[in-house]
Amino acid sequence: MTLEFKGVSKSIEGQVHIYPTDLTLENGTMNVLLGPTQSGKTSLMRLMAGLDAPNTGRIFWEGNDVTGMRVQDRKVAMVYQQFINYPSMSVYDNIASPMRLLGADGKEVDRRVRESAEMMKLTPFLDRKPLELSGGQQQRCALARALVKNAGLVLLDEPLANLDYKLREEMRVEIPKIFEASGSIFVYATTEPEEALLLGGYTATLWEGKITQFGLTPQVYRQPVDATTARVFSDPPMNFLEVRKQGDRLLFGDGLSTAASGQIAALSDGRYTAGFRPNHLEISQHSADAIRFTTTLSVTELTGSETFVHLDHLGERWVGLIHGVHDLQRDARLDVWLDPRHVYIFGEDGRLVAPAAYALAA
Repeated sequence: MTLEFKGVSKSIEGQVHIYPTDLTLENGTMNVLLGPTQSGKTSLMRLMAGLDAPNTGRIFWEGNDVTGMRVQDRKVAMVYQQFINYPSMSVYDNIASPMRLLGADGKEVDRRVRESAEMMKLTPFLDRKPLELSGGQQQRCALARALVKNAGLVLLDEPLANLDYKLREEMRVEIPKIFEASGSIFVYATTEPEEALLLGGYTATLWEGKITQFGLTPQVYRQPVDATTARVFSDPPMNFLEVRKQGDRLLFGDGLSTAASGQIAALSDGRYTAGFRPNHLEISQHSADAIRFTTTLSVTELTGSETFVHLDHLGERWVGLIHGVHDLQRDARLDVWLDPRHVYIFGEDGRLVAPAAYALAA
């Protein structure tokens, strides 16, 4: 089974929601749509489900053109951020409802309901009403109802966004297991890079209605094709700095430089943009080759086990993610270190021209 987009686009009242898109999702794969709010994730899912029709292009399912097919006639299940259960029905009847609508045999309905309930750890609650469940259990009920359809395509639109931290962590672990057991094509939309990394599989990064990159999740994270993808797949977003390649040195514009090694050494002399993720900034020197930048600390945010530092470096706004809790003085000078192995180099057009050395070694 495959789901294939060929030149699919979507506009509403002259506003482009999805630019012409080619995309193929293979049977038995977990696929993450990663991007900020209004980047096109939900619009793309609605096209996949058949809830919306494209303005251009064709959509194929198992080799068949389903562009004009109604959502009711497709083997698709969808779970939204605002999960929906029928409050007057028991959990059992909620899960069974899609199969009963399809006229399935009673014994088959019972078998599949209990199988899905067991998978979602809902067996002890089958006789309860949804409002008697916790938020996480209600979401699992909605997921079980989607899975019981045995749909070839399961669409999850930020399904964990309204759950508390502990429940989100539990479900992030469970969903890949559920995916493996079902064998369906899963598509999971999220704004959180960490969630994409935890789910694994494949990731498509979206920005303003365009898929900027699609591939194995670790590969997209470690080797983004351009600065936009790197920004999307980093939380907080990747930091950037204008640099110059000159001979065998990479110059940072404030008297700092480092050896142009690896793929950087092969670049032509000229101007480039260096990018590095917040977690690669340090407030102490951990590497002999680390470059020291003098910055001004604007804001400090404590998360309990980590500290976000908002920095000003020659007019550039940076964010660092520092391990541990640090009591730092606002508006004071703060020296930070960056290991050159963590630096990505982008050309003037924003395309990646030299991946970070650590990414190539991973």
